[in-house]
Amino acid sequence: MQQKLQNTKNLVSNVFNQVYDKYDLMNNLMSFGIHKSWKKQLIYSMKPKSNKKLIDVACGTGDIAKLFSDLTSGECKIQCVDPNRKMISIGRQKLKNYKNISWKIATAEKLPFRENQFDYYVISFGLRNTKNLNKTLSEAFRVLKKGGRFFCLEFSKINNEYLDFFYQNYSKLIPIVGEFIVGDKKPYEYLIKSINEFINQDELLELMEKNKFEKCKYLNFNGGIVALHSGWKL
Repeated sequence: MQQKLQNTKNLVSNVFNQVYDKYDLMNNLMSFGIHKSWKKQLIYSMKPKSNKKLIDVACGTGDIAKLFSDLTSGECKIQCVDPNRKMISIGRQKLKNYKNISWKIATAEKLPFRENQFDYYVISFGLRNTKNLNKTLSEAFRVLKKGGRFFCLEFSKINNEYLDFFYQNYSKLIPIVGEFIVGDKKPYEYLIKSINEFINQDELLELMEKNKFEKCKYLNFNGGIVALHSGWKL
C-alpha cells in the first residue's frame, strides 16, 4: 500500500533534515509532554525481558531504546534504525553510554538484517512516514523470530467528536509554533497532513493480518489521538 504524500521526492527526508536538532523539544511542546506517557505505555505493554533482542525502526533519537534498556538494566541488545543520518547522530550522542544499543541508517521497507533475528519489533510515530505500508509490515514480519511480537505506536483517528474538534483546531497552531522554534512551518504542515491522511485503526489491523501477523489488536490512547497496535509472528 503506497502512501502518496510520503512518495513525493525527498519530502520526508527534507522534513527531518530541517527538524532533527529540535525534534525532542518540539515533541514535548506539541504533545505537552504526553508523548512520554504514550511511549512508557508502549514499553509496559511489551513486558521487556532480559537477554532479548529489540529492533526499533524509525527510532528518531532513541527514546524507545532508552526506556527498554533501562527496564532490562541493559541486559538486552537493541538495534536502532532510522533513514535520517542527522537524527541517528543525535541519538548516538544522547545514548553514548548505552553500549548495548547499535545504530543503523536504513529504511523500514528494506532492513539490512537476516530473517528471524529479533524478539521485538517497534515502530513509534514512524509508520505513517514510510512510503509503502505493506513492504514495511512484511519486513517487520521477516526480521522477527517465530514467537516475536510487532508493536506500532502511531497517531490515529479520534473517536469523540468534541475531542476531534478541539484537536483539529489545536493542530492548526502547530505549524506556527514550529516556525517559531525551527524557523520554518512547512515540516509541521507535513506532520499534520500526514496524520490526517493516515489510515484508521481498523484498516491498519487489517493490513497487519494480511501480512501474516496473528492475534492482532489495538488500544486507543486519549480517545484515539494515538493507537498502539500489536501482533505476533507465530
